[in-house]
Amino acid sequence: MLGGLLRRDSQRRQAMAAGVVVPEPERCVECGICTFNCPLGIDVRAHARVGKAVSDGYCLTCGDCVARCPRGTLRLETTDVFEASRGLDGR
Repeated sequence: MLGGLLRRDSQRRQAMAAGVVVPEPERCVECGICTFNCPLGIDVRAHARVGKAVSDGYCLTCGDCVARCPRGTLRLETTDVFEASRGLDGR
């Protein structure tokens, strides 16, 4: 059980470092629970409604909106946005 928790925590930290919240707009019923549970007050529902990733620079990718969505509309995806900033030697 502890191994599973540590693995999930590790995955969450990785998503927070280089992740984005991605919606499936066809599943969204615009209930607003995601926006209500965002600790920074980001209008996640507006992003989900149009099918765009949450691109707000203040988003922590904490996963609260993903965890609270009753229809499983949102998911955390890792992104390689930070990979381009690395040098040729990988640092």
